[in-house]
Amino acid sequence: MSTVTFGISPGAGEKLHQALGYSSAVRVDDRVETSGQAGVNDELIVPDSLEDEIIQAFDNVERTLATVGATWKDVIHVNSYHKVEAGSGVIGDDHNEVMAEQFRRRLGGRAPIWTETGVTALGLAAMRVEIRVTAIVGSGN
Repeated sequence: MSTVTFGISPGAGEKLHQALGYSSAVRVDDRVETSGQAGVNDELIVPDSLEDEIIQAFDNVERTLATVGATWKDVIHVNSYHKVEAGSGVIGDDHNEVMAEQFRRRLGGRAPIWTETGVTALGLAAMRVEIRVTAIVGSGN
């Protein structure tokens, strides 16, 4: 029988759990799935700078993984959702450059698969990015 553990990120994750009733992560045996992590602070405020927002989203993924005993080094799949301007139909290089920089900084040479999707809206009007991951605990050792 599988062991299932739910995790709730401190700060923003706790607020969203109370308001909307969902968890930030679930671990089933060694497999971890996170909910989408926004680039918001603990008060659910989005930074003005896109770079700061993406970095905060990566930080929030890290905090969420930790709630169920995982790290970025365990990540095998990244899904990222990027707000695109109406009619543009493309995710800008400004998004991609910061995402790639954070992958290099946090993954220590590991290259998980990545699905990048452009969307017209995210959970908060000011949001421009949301990141969710799948991890296998211990696979990054």
